[in-house]
Amino acid sequence: MIRTEPASKANGQPEAGAQTQEEDVTQLLSLVVYMAAITWLLLLAASLIRAKGWTPQGMKVAMGNRDNLPEATPFAGRADRTAKNTLENFALFAALALVAHVSGTQSPRVLLGAEIFFWSRLLFIAVYYLGIPYLRTAVWTVGFVGLAMMALALV
Repeated sequence: MIRTEPASKANGQPEAGAQTQEEDVTQLLSLVVYMAAITWLLLLAASLIRAKGWTPQGMKVAMGNRDNLPEATPFAGRADRTAKNTLENFALFAALALVAHVSGTQSPRVLLGAEIFFWSRLLFIAVYYLGIPYLRTAVWTVGFVGLAMMALALV
């Protein structure tokens, strides 16, 4: 949770396990970096899955200009949609996290919302890859709630 000052005991020393504001900001920005890496990996995976980049012919396609991509399999289509959806949501998440950081907003809802978003996105990726439609929408909604928590803490 974000605090304006470290929790302390009567002697003025920080309590064991107490987080400072700087640690919380680092956590928030770490989530942005982790999400950026995950987004990049999903985009790469979707491209390789579509081109079948693990095969010799697929490597040629993946390293070429991709004019003649093979028809997407259902799994390749889900991988592509997962990557694109994650990229779209990452843009919103990064914007909210960076605004919170730059503005110095010290609301516990920002970090909690970011954590909810992050963990729900990891679950969303797995659920989307597995092709579980209604659960996918429910998990996406949880991530949206995390973004809403962040946004409402900024207004």
